[in-house]
Amino acid sequence: MLSVEKIWDSAPHNAFTDLARFRGNFYCAFRESAAHVRQAGRLRVLRSRDGHTWHPVLLASERGVDLRDPKLSVTADGRLMLLAGGTSYRNGQPSGRMPRVFFSVDGESWSKQTRLLAEGDWLWRVTWHAGRAYGVTYRLASARTWTIHLVSSADGVNYEEMCRLPVRGKPNETTVRFAADGTMIALVRRESGDGAGWIGSSRPPYREWSFASTELRLGGPNFIVADDGSMWAATRTIFRVGRGKLAARTVVGPMSLASLRPELELPSGGDCSYPGMIIFRGLLWISYYSSHEGKASIYIARVRLPFRAPAREHYEAE
Repeated sequence: MLSVEKIWDSAPHNAFTDLARFRGNFYCAFRESAAHVRQAGRLRVLRSRDGHTWHPVLLASERGVDLRDPKLSVTADGRLMLLAGGTSYRNGQPSGRMPRVFFSVDGESWSKQTRLLAEGDWLWRVTWHAGRAYGVTYRLASARTWTIHLVSSADGVNYEEMCRLPVRGKPNETTVRFAADGTMIALVRRESGDGAGWIGSSRPPYREWSFASTELRLGGPNFIVADDGSMWAATRTIFRVGRGKLAARTVVGPMSLASLRPELELPSGGDCSYPGMIIFRGLLWISYYSSHEGKASIYIARVRLPFRAPAREHYEAE
């Protein structure tokens, strides 16, 4: 790890980040709110030329709605896309949810929001590949039945469902990426059963999947495929710090189709994770949030690849 800098802490709670490069600048998106959940949230986007000095370029809010988990991508036609979840509240209780999307041609002026998919969907992240956006939306059919569905779009607005992914155990937050040969890879958070995240892979047309367990609890799972084909993941996981005591940390490590090894801990703790990841000039840049220095704040870390550190034996799924 070469450096870590706090870049934003203006709101009482600053969290759920993503990171992108667009037209020669870094962009970092995150949510500002009064608390982690059950509060209206607004989306903040910062821009930086050098990755050290940051300036706001967007602040989006919607009355009675918690806008959260913003994700950045660059569309097939060269626009910056901001995707987010939107949960409506009535009398302090959630009353519905639907994804929102914003677009910008220059990273400064943004379109009005557009709602996506259907009531109850949460399209958590998209990745553009061969002119199309691919992502996984999760739905809560009941308190016990959660399902995830692969969708794709040519314009980032109109989506078609491709298949339901065969993942049990209340699956939800999912990142998909692509290997050089077109294989789609998915990193999935799960809430029940053993609670361990799963890694899936599929060849075109992406309707048949195989999965392996990471044996780790994941929170805000993300990963990136480097030019040499290696995969690097970042997420929150849990490890034992004493008899009967568990702690959360944001970790980074190599990933394969069968495993994820947390080999580097970022300075973090408590309420943390939801990393954004890009590789720029040979370095892995990671945005994330953490409350280890007090309130939840936004950080940028730079890591040299590849790295190898002693794996901690006490990372576990519960």
